[in-house]
Amino acid sequence: MAKTIFEEMGGTYTQVGDYLLPDLKLPEEEKQTNIGVWGMRHKRFLKENHRVLYANLMTSGKLVVYLDDIEQQATAVFLRLVKELAEKEGVTEKLKAENQMLWVQKMNNIRNRATEIVNAELILTV
Repeated sequence: MAKTIFEEMGGTYTQVGDYLLPDLKLPEEEKQTNIGVWGMRHKRFLKENHRVLYANLMTSGKLVVYLDDIEQQATAVFLRLVKELAEKEGVTEKLKAENQMLWVQKMNNIRNRATEIVNAELILTV
């Protein structure tokens, strides 16, 4: 009997009763990592707005690696932005010791702005 295209490409079949079913499985992920908040936000964005890219990454086994890369980039940018904005606005340990409420207000403002920048530049884009 002639080989099918699936068999020529290295695929195999398993006989179940009278039927031959192809042995299909997803490729293994290259590495297992814990995806943080930035990666999960980007994953949700892809699921809702770019379904084809999401499906391609998922079926090729590259989704976790892709999301881990996004997570690392976003974390680095966020931390750098918070540090730079705090220095620029004079939010220091001295202010923290003198007026904790003002320090908390300014730091929350800085963190919110940094979050918005990271979302706009990395998380909500492809």
